[in-house]
This record gives sequence, C-alpha cells and structure tokens, in this order.
Amino acid sequence: MLRKEEKTAVIEANRLHDHDTGSPEVQIAILTQRINELTEHIKVHQKDHHSRRGLLKMVGHRRNLLNYLQKKDIERYRAIIAKLGIRK
Repeated sequence: MLRKEEKTAVIEANRLHDHDTGSPEVQIAILTQRINELTEHIKVHQKDHHSRRGLLKMVGHRRNLLNYLQKKDIERYRAIIAKLGIRK
C-alpha cells in the first residue's frame, strides 16, 4: 500500500501540468510503484494467492493503459516506458 507522501512524490515526478493527477502517465507510474511493492511481498509470501490475484489485475490494468497510450501518442508511450524502466 502506498503512503500519501509516496503517492504524491510519484504524481509530482510524472505529471504533465500543475493539476495533473489522472493522465495515463500518472496512472501507469502509480500502478508500477504498487506492482513493485506487491512483487516484493509475493517473493516473501509465496502462498498469498489473494495478493497474487490483485497483482495480476494491476498488471492487466497497467497493460491496458499502456496500450491506450501507445495508440494515442507513441512518443508519450516511449517516454513513460523509458522513464519507468518497464521493458527490459
């Protein structure tokens, strides 16, 4: 679970303008942060299937947002992929 300060820092780092909290870039960045934290949790607690299901739902949601951004503006897609280091 992200704390308010962490979430605010992620929003600040990825927003497009001063009042931006809902752009695809911000949503992808927040989901990526949550996915990374939950991945660490799953590594420790391998039998936590409820959290694993939530993780898979978040990954799917992030994938849908990335697909949307790729169709809408390929340069913004490439920028967010490079910034967050999602692709290996």
